Amino acid sequence: MFGIENYTGFVIAAVILNLTPGADTFYVLTRCVAQGKKAGLVSVAGIMTGCVVHVLFAALGLSVILSTSALAFTLVKCAGAVYLIYLGIKTLTAKSQAFESGEDQYSAKNLLYIYRQGIITNVLNPKVALFFLSFLPQFIDPSQVTGPLPFLLLGATFLVTGTTWFLILAGMAAVMTRTLRENRRTGVILQKLSGMIFIGFGLKLAFSSK
Repeated sequence: MFGIENYTGFVIAAVILNLTPGADTFYVLTRCVAQGKKAGLVSVAGIMTGCVVHVLFAALGLSVILSTSALAFTLVKCAGAVYLIYLGIKTLTAKSQAFESGEDQYSAKNLLYIYRQGIITNVLNPKVALFFLSFLPQFIDPSQVTGPLPFLLLGATFLVTGTTWFLILAGMAAVMTRTLRENRRTGVILQKLSGMIFIGFGLKLAFSSK
């Protein structure tokens, strides 16, 4: 249908790949640990919005630029690494106690900031773009493809499975860390740990090869 082959196999593979921890997973986890379930859900929305961008790029062929141009790949990779390290340093040096409960952390401005961070974190990861470009074609019959529709359908499927997993992850993380976040000492430790995780992923992205 629509040039898609082995759709069931694609769904199974998508679920397995979603369960594999990565920068997006840890971004959602750190937001849940830091600010609770609501912030975690907003971060999921940001990550998934970034994935929509990658799916559209793959469907329209724009991701080919990243796979064929070493310069383009390096520039995007460095931008993503710098941004992750920036988030880590900002978390480590934050004067406010981000892990304390309070209504201010749920203000529209703060939630929009979290959402925007999720989008940027995902979009500036060139490996996500290359993943969609290399993974989706494995389940498409090129002889039956005349447009971007099969890419969009597979991309939408991946987004559904990914969103489902991240929502479950956010809910579980928020419940498990609610008590911990009420302890100021533990909150400080978790805040520093979150910052180091961001920095670690930034460095990993910066020094990774294509």
